[in-house]
Amino acid sequence: MSMDFASRVQRVEPSATLAISDKASALEADGVDVVDLSVGEPDFPTPENIVEAGKDAMDAGHTGYTPSKGIPELREAIADYLRDDCGLHYDADNVIVTPGGKQALFETFQSLIDDGDEVVLLDPAWVSYEAMVKLSDGSVSRVDTAAHDFQLEPALDDLAETVSDDTELLVVNSPGNPHGAVYSDAALEGVRDLAVEHDITVISDEIYREITYGAEPTSLGTFDGMAERTVTINGFSKAYSMTGWRLGYVAAPEALIDQAGKLHSHSVSCATNFVQHAGVEAIENTDEAVAEMAEAFEERRDMLVDLFADHGVDVATPDGAFYMMLPVDDDDTAWCEGAIEDAHVATVPGSAFGTPGYARISYANSKERLREAVDRLAAEGYL
Repeated sequence: MSMDFASRVQRVEPSATLAISDKASALEADGVDVVDLSVGEPDFPTPENIVEAGKDAMDAGHTGYTPSKGIPELREAIADYLRDDCGLHYDADNVIVTPGGKQALFETFQSLIDDGDEVVLLDPAWVSYEAMVKLSDGSVSRVDTAAHDFQLEPALDDLAETVSDDTELLVVNSPGNPHGAVYSDAALEGVRDLAVEHDITVISDEIYREITYGAEPTSLGTFDGMAERTVTINGFSKAYSMTGWRLGYVAAPEALIDQAGKLHSHSVSCATNFVQHAGVEAIENTDEAVAEMAEAFEERRDMLVDLFADHGVDVATPDGAFYMMLPVDDDDTAWCEGAIEDAHVATVPGSAFGTPGYARISYANSKERLREAVDRLAAEGYL
């Protein structure tokens, strides 16, 4: 017996970041000491008050199903955060709580994209955006920002030439993965102008919003004309170091919430009950812990920029998230494969993000290990 697989699945490549991480794990299983700079996972433990809130919720019996869109307490807390911290005016009814930010994005793409609909990505773009578009039977157009140190404002002319009345969706990720850029208000105003002109819906992926270094991110939905056409995505994995808890959310106009809610109820049913209760604690009582983590990431960023400069490598300084794009050989895949085999340093090829000639570095690792990674790469001739 042979299985016939759906074309939508066959045209999607496995996640490049997870493939590199799996390679690192295999080497480590053979006793090799690998400095893994491939995965976007904070190396800090989940703050203790969040852990205790999760335990308390389990002890209190919060282990069954919840309302599909999330417990009222968390949806209210999210709406309050979006209003007070982001300037976005969503009610709790405009929020779906999901098992991770990926699920929030997946439900959004599935709800908005029909066969052949155009989705525009800003390169370098997170690897799963394109995969989700393909799984929705959409088509991808791309706008490159690498020539402008990954900033969007200088690339607005290119964006204007790419979008049209046929564009269904534009994805904006600021602070961004893999580049760490925080887009300026002028850049976002340019996005607003194009979205209104061509009647385009925009996904604003703000998962790294709380991890910035001096540059204040602005939520796209706050601009005139954008509230009704913006889908705001966020989650708890990055800011609160809750990757394994799997908790995220989508906030959007009620019409989209109604449609995405159908997908949500027929797929994941609901996010985990006790995790949602821990999420309330995360939003309401962890500002200090989040600030401490962001400060540590900033120190690591500064150290890495200086270390690469010492080896004659100029790296665009990121203003947020915990990634930077290291310029490497044109064949970035070969460079990354060699780096992990020879120097035992795991990075991700820039081509996986639509931007060849770079390797993504995650500095969610200790200063000691980051310094060791640079030393190893230099010793093996990769810098």
